[in-house]
Amino acid sequence: MKSFLRFIFIFLVVLNSSAQQTKAAKAADLESAYDIQDSVMIKTRDGALLSAMVVRKKGVNAPKPVILQYTIYVRDKGRDIKSLKEAADKDYIGVIAYARGKRFSPDEIFPYENDANDVYDVIDWISKQNWCNGGVGMFGGSYNGFTQWAACKKMHPALKTIVPYVASKPGMGLPMENNVFVNPNYEWSFYVGNNKYLDTVAGNDRKRFRAMMFKWWETGAAYKKMDSIDGTPNRLFQRWISHPSFDKYWQDMGPYGKEFAKINIPVLAIDGYYNDSQNSGLYYLRELEKYNSKANYYLIIGPYSHIGAQREGNAVLNGYKVDANALINTNKITYQWFDYILKNGTKPKILKDRINYQVMGADEWRGASSLDKMSNGFLTLYLTNTIVKSEKFYSLNAEKPSKKECLTQEVDFAERVNSNNDYYPDPIIKKEIDTSNGFVFISDPLKEPLLVNGSFLGEIKASINKKDMDLGITLYEVTPEGEYFHLSYFIGRASYAKDIATRNLLKPDKIESIPFSNTHLVSKQLRKGSRLLITLNVNKNPFSELNYGTGKVVTEETIKDAKEPLRIKWYNDSFVKIPIWK
Repeated sequence: MKSFLRFIFIFLVVLNSSAQQTKAAKAADLESAYDIQDSVMIKTRDGALLSAMVVRKKGVNAPKPVILQYTIYVRDKGRDIKSLKEAADKDYIGVIAYARGKRFSPDEIFPYENDANDVYDVIDWISKQNWCNGGVGMFGGSYNGFTQWAACKKMHPALKTIVPYVASKPGMGLPMENNVFVNPNYEWSFYVGNNKYLDTVAGNDRKRFRAMMFKWWETGAAYKKMDSIDGTPNRLFQRWISHPSFDKYWQDMGPYGKEFAKINIPVLAIDGYYNDSQNSGLYYLRELEKYNSKANYYLIIGPYSHIGAQREGNAVLNGYKVDANALINTNKITYQWFDYILKNGTKPKILKDRINYQVMGADEWRGASSLDKMSNGFLTLYLTNTIVKSEKFYSLNAEKPSKKECLTQEVDFAERVNSNNDYYPDPIIKKEIDTSNGFVFISDPLKEPLLVNGSFLGEIKASINKKDMDLGITLYEVTPEGEYFHLSYFIGRASYAKDIATRNLLKPDKIESIPFSNTHLVSKQLRKGSRLLITLNVNKNPFSELNYGTGKVVTEETIKDAKEPLRIKWYNDSFVKIPIWK
């Protein structure tokens, strides 16, 4: 019996070894199916060298269309090669080029600044290779989405289409939102800028950067001293904050103004209602609509986060259970699109119209011919100073008040125990909201269901005792059950409300009109009995720079500039316009 068991044991060991050898052989065969050039160097017109990889299927000699990714994220040991092989498996040539200074590039790293010219040179190099049939498509998300739009600043004839997901727009979303510098890009600058690959140690050190952020908040140091508090110079952070206006520095990084009129290729963009940088991605499309009436573009948008929009969505997003039909396969749709444009294939089924959006609460997809056509009307509501009976909120009323009156608020920037402006949508559904500061305005219950569709906007009428302020406005649905469903928000600097490129300081104690519009787009079916709610506040918290209102450069202001509290009069002819579909 022992001999028999020993025989079985030896047999299983040999069988397992054989299986492993077979598996290894298959992997080797699969690997040998690709022609991988992993050390390509491409010279730019100004003499820089860019590192790139090219993957083709072996034995295929006919020229093919090329799928290009242009990125600052170097993950060449796994994910990058995998994505290149996928392109080859789908009968394309796969190319990844890395931003100037990354991987084998000997140059200095300056995110955003050189990409428009460098991507053009990479596409030009690709178009001259004998394996390229003259057609190049690009895809990718976040920074990779930005580089695709950057490639459109000066159109190369070989670029046939782009598929940007949640595209970043430097100066518009990050590192500042409506001219308010926000903190997430601070640590990102170390992550991508510290070495030729990625500094995952610094990039993942949340404890370090949270400690820095809260120490800055508690001590009242100038925002520009953040890296002094951290103890490590941050050259990119300092470079960015020296441009608080949307000036030529930011404008040169991608298509701007009339340059959008020259974008003549099909575009498929993918974005999310809860993508932090949504106003970046949609900026490009809005400008494209503005300057090019014949633009050939499509948008897919739904309840996705920044990461979810680049993958297959999130079944549960910030505590909200997403409708099942909202979950899409971004990668699959991308290659369907490439086949459609580059190989005369079939258009992806999801693209019923130019704008394809998922309606939260209705579990359905709808379409529109443009971003503006998502709505066919507005619900205009005034932020009154009338207390709602039996409530602690003020009335959000469709009728403009007959008498001009105001609500008063005082914000002491020297006091660091409390924060103002709780605007971030996490969780999306709340049992209660912060009423400790700012003002809350609530509408009457809806007499019938209402579809909120698009980006809300409005105008705040206010007077302050200083020269500037940063304000926050958040839009909620209050469900019949009393829960608060976060729909959209806005943070922005009053002095840039009318022109993001030029600062116009407010005149103390004079009533000013502060328009706002660059809010986050959303689609949500509201039920009968629901109510709309607006929170209005001054932005004062550890998560973005503090505007003390002196009129000086905000990044240079300190707690010493907080001697006199900010006093605001919010006037009752302030209003919001909620985009709706009737």
